[in-house]
Amino acid sequence: MALKSTIFKINLNVADMDRGYYGDHALTVARHPSETDERMMVRVLAFALHASDRLEFGKGISTDDEPALWEHDLTGRIMHWIEVGLPDERIIRRACGRADAVTLYAYGGGRTVDVWWQQNEALLAKQDKLTVKSVSGPSSKALAAMADRSLNLQCMAQDGEVWLSDDQERLQVALQTLQSAGA
Repeated sequence: MALKSTIFKINLNVADMDRGYYGDHALTVARHPSETDERMMVRVLAFALHASDRLEFGKGISTDDEPALWEHDLTGRIMHWIEVGLPDERIIRRACGRADAVTLYAYGGGRTVDVWWQQNEALLAKQDKLTVKSVSGPSSKALAAMADRSLNLQCMAQDGEVWLSDDQERLQVALQTLQSAGA
């Protein structure tokens, strides 16, 4: 018998002063049985940082041809492809061929992201649509600790700083830009 996804209900309030975006989102997030709380919460963070009425979660970790999140225009064109984790360079290259913009949130703690970036930086630098951000290990672990089946989250972004809070704690998320699109 196959294991089923675990469903998380998240009420997300976004105040992104850097983008001038303010909104409330009632998210239903399915966590695949092989997905960790850490990966799921990095997906939620990515949603908060790119929130819009058209942004939606992909089918999940078991689907290679869909990202963690994406945004389509009214014609179906992929405007933004957002991935999380440490994917193979070929997946990112393919995403850059399909979408107007691609953002990757790399996480993994310790030196994991550093080693992955050293191995892939030269190849990914060729992708001018790609932005790569690294979520610090302590931040991604603290995000995982916030995971709950029913969650009220507030995200505030201002001057490049990102804060996430729930009913019990407030977390400053440490993000580092490794590559900017068009740079």
